[in-house]
Amino acid sequence: MPTKDILTSADLSDLRRSALGSADPLGIAAELAEAVEQGRLADPADAGRALTLAAEIAETRAKLDAARRYADRAVAAYRDSTEPDAGFARALHARILFRTGRADEALAELTSLRPLLDSQPDAAAYLSAALDVGGRTDLAEQWLTEAVETALRNRATPNATATAEADDTTATAEPGMREASGLLFFLLQQRHRVRRELDLPHDQNDNLADRLENELFREATTAAESGPEARLFLPEGEFDLLRSRWPELAERLGQDWAGHRARVQRELVRLTESGRIGLGPLRGSTEGLAGYAERTGADPTSEPARAGYAAELAGRGDELPWPPERNEACWCGSGSKYKKCCLPRSRG
Repeated sequence: MPTKDILTSADLSDLRRSALGSADPLGIAAELAEAVEQGRLADPADAGRALTLAAEIAETRAKLDAARRYADRAVAAYRDSTEPDAGFARALHARILFRTGRADEALAELTSLRPLLDSQPDAAAYLSAALDVGGRTDLAEQWLTEAVETALRNRATPNATATAEADDTTATAEPGMREASGLLFFLLQQRHRVRRELDLPHDQNDNLADRLENELFREATTAAESGPEARLFLPEGEFDLLRSRWPELAERLGQDWAGHRARVQRELVRLTESGRIGLGPLRGSTEGLAGYAERTGADPTSEPARAGYAAELAGRGDELPWPPERNEACWCGSGSKYKKCCLPRSRG
């Protein structure tokens, strides 16, 4: 299990996908911890990620003493406790404390994280999972119920601070999938799961969760039928070449490269929000489009030509991995980190 002298953010992502299937996962966990200690991370800010992964591996292999040591270090590595990754690391720490018989400490840790339910979508999953491990699924249901009610109340009363004394029973239309995407949707999903585990009868919010999941399925079906053309991506040099050859494609592909990659990024986000997981940009080229048009007799500037070429790329598996981790190199090839490049372009 050789690893590099210097571990990048991309290396950590690869290890997360492959470590548990390796011949010596515990060796990988130990080496991750050593890499942090020896300063062998390309980005020192990845220390928390590396140690959290080490703790997860050790926990999975029931090496709880090692898992707790790694988790202790992971929590300490996050200087900003409000980061989403910091919340997950602390919830993992609590989960390990539960497994080692330190329930009071675990519950105190999770209670301090409870406010994240009102602001971070991922918190609903990792907090309820940790409480499940501790046999406190009932408490997860209580916390999620209160968070859902808060989210619905804030939706009905956007300026929640200014109207804190407003009547909580104010009637409001139930949100649709688009309105509920993000925090509220994840809260409803996790609450629905927890209540099924507890064998509780359906209530109004369970019905809402079911309805939104049905809407999500319908949107996913529609997205599946829309074809891959909107994911067609041209690297900067290829984009400039294509624009010079067929200027009329600017309206469809983007007036400049920044607009082009923003268009592709927004489409990938839209597909993900509608339930299409695992799709990435389809990397094309000017000559590739020209070749497809020549083989099929199509006009290379036409929508059928672009759609057919994109479908051909998808069929060959010519997709770029997406999304990268926040601190990884951006998928577009700019050389900048994803969080500073295309991630902010996710919304138009």
